[in-house]
Amino acid sequence: MKAAFVNQLLGPAEQLKASATPLYLQLYGLIRSTIREGRLKSGEALPSERDLAAQMNVSRVTVRRALDRLVEEGICIQRQGAGTFVSERVEQPLNRLKSFTEVMQERGMVTFSRWLDRSLGVAHDDERRALQLEEGEEVVRFYRLRFANHQPMAIEWAAVPTRIIANPFTVEDSLYRLMDEQGVRPVRALQRLRAVSIDATRAELLQIPAESAVLYIERIGIGADEQRVEFTRSWFPGDSYDFVAEIRDNAIDSVPQGLESSHDCPS
Repeated sequence: MKAAFVNQLLGPAEQLKASATPLYLQLYGLIRSTIREGRLKSGEALPSERDLAAQMNVSRVTVRRALDRLVEEGICIQRQGAGTFVSERVEQPLNRLKSFTEVMQERGMVTFSRWLDRSLGVAHDDERRALQLEEGEEVVRFYRLRFANHQPMAIEWAAVPTRIIANPFTVEDSLYRLMDEQGVRPVRALQRLRAVSIDATRAELLQIPAESAVLYIERIGIGADEQRVEFTRSWFPGDSYDFVAEIRDNAIDSVPQGLESSHDCPS
């Protein structure tokens, strides 16, 4: 990989000298930011150790320590004789409400769905409880296998009240895109995550062994009017995802009146 490309990717070497932080940690942080910003995408090769060392004006030992840390955290993988690559694991934030399509496209991945079923019917008891519906109210249901870069990445089952979406066939790929267009996209959600063993039918769809451990998520999406607008169940292969959440100390939120931060709320 040419030095000019390394410079374009990571910026000038001088930035590593401006901090007292160990050089390998600075380089690690720089590469990690480059990956998270999508300038290096899933499956792409990193510059070689030689190119990184030469362009960033550091030793190969420093480069190796930075790359080792990226590998330890699952951000990158190393292939014998081929180099270091961005891991194809997906890091999905739990504290931001995004659709599967949005998460994957942010990582430069091409998404599509294979529909397993679409239907309309009276809400089942679990759907009625989750969506706070009256007995006899109807929902539309979506059951599909989600792909990214032609790899099966998730099985998703969703129920939406018919007052939100009346016809299940109006959804093409992204449910949230349609809800956004109609002004009913959820603004927050209640989410529960746990590890489960997957049954043989779903395992075959995800191309993993039956009884494999997968991540199972139930989500109840809530609209701006506090109405519940979606109930989703999803199964994710455990070796493909890292779910990440920011955790704060309660003391941080206990700021005396008059000393509050002026940060804008996320849109």
